[in-house]
Amino acid sequence: MSKLDELIAELCPDGVEYRKIKSICIIQNGYTPSKKNNNYWDNGTIPWFRMEDIRINGRILEKSIRHITKAGIRGKVFPRNSLIFATTATVGEHALITVPFVCNQQLTHIHIKNEYIKEVDIKYLFYCAFKIDEMCKKNIKGGSTLPAVDINKFSAFEIPVPPLPIQREIVRILDNFTELTAELTAELTARKKQYEYYRDELLTFGDDVPKVALGDIAHYSKMRINATDLDENNYIGVDNLLPDKRGKVKSNYVPTSGTLTRFDDGDILIGNIRPYLKKIWRATNIGGTNGDVLVIHIFNNAILSEFLYQFLSSDSFFAYDMQHAKGAKMPRGSKDAVMQYNIPIPSLKEQQHVVTILDQFDTLTTDISKGLPAEIEARKKQYEYYRDKLLTFKELKA
Repeated sequence: MSKLDELIAELCPDGVEYRKIKSICIIQNGYTPSKKNNNYWDNGTIPWFRMEDIRINGRILEKSIRHITKAGIRGKVFPRNSLIFATTATVGEHALITVPFVCNQQLTHIHIKNEYIKEVDIKYLFYCAFKIDEMCKKNIKGGSTLPAVDINKFSAFEIPVPPLPIQREIVRILDNFTELTAELTAELTARKKQYEYYRDELLTFGDDVPKVALGDIAHYSKMRINATDLDENNYIGVDNLLPDKRGKVKSNYVPTSGTLTRFDDGDILIGNIRPYLKKIWRATNIGGTNGDVLVIHIFNNAILSEFLYQFLSSDSFFAYDMQHAKGAKMPRGSKDAVMQYNIPIPSLKEQQHVVTILDQFDTLTTDISKGLPAEIEARKKQYEYYRDKLLTFKELKA
């Protein structure tokens, strides 16, 4: 019998009480001080968190990318050891904040009520938050353009609250899993940096190689496809394009009527909302998408689709895309600017050479059936399995 089994047998043999989030936590929405008032931003020292912080720096945060001043605070700052949840737009993400802070309106913040501080471990609540994320994804309203979580269901969601020694033992076990996975992830990150270096080297050409605007060799798809021809596999929305150039997954939403933009095998799809997320996929089938996704269709046989995909997958392109994006809350790339982006056109033989090398790097850093990505994926599934097991208790009957 494990230590955890012994603790459960000793402290809660008949089950565990489940409590609603709102009963044990204070729930508050984030906000954005007016960007027009410099007094709220200049020389700010108070961390102001956004989804960008989670995407770049992970799920346990002590530093933010941006800061605000005391003048920008509404009421009080949120206390340290709080959780933030993405409840609009990129729904189903969370992080533990270890410093006093505020956050933007895309995030909902919770912290443990004073009367429960000695009953609930914040790190235990952090691990329960993965279940809360799953609930958020299942309770979205507002459509696919700007999805939002039903905050009433969020507040009423119940989590198990076993005695504190059990919570801390669960935290210890899951921390160990996290640390092992982090070591593998750090090594993979180093490989990806090496990959980006070689990508930049291979995609840098001298003055002897002609360069043309993207619009001279490709255009946005003007073809249409009926919604009735689409399913979860061939409908692409911005939500099922994965960030950081990781392709796409099956869609949770498929339109049922009307016509949409058609893409063909070899077309390049780019998420046009929040370009910094670097969402891009080279189509391997015929399908459809909406106005939030750019469909780039090559009409000039001087360039290979695979080569153009590699070039548009570079960090340089997404930096350019973001530079020309408009909108503060939900930046959207400029379709005109994208078509003005310069593309080198080496010989087809040289293009194929570059593609062959970069495809091998892609496999080493993203293919979940081989090498480090495969090991990380296996460790992740094992971790998720044990996390769900550890956070599932028999409910105590009243």
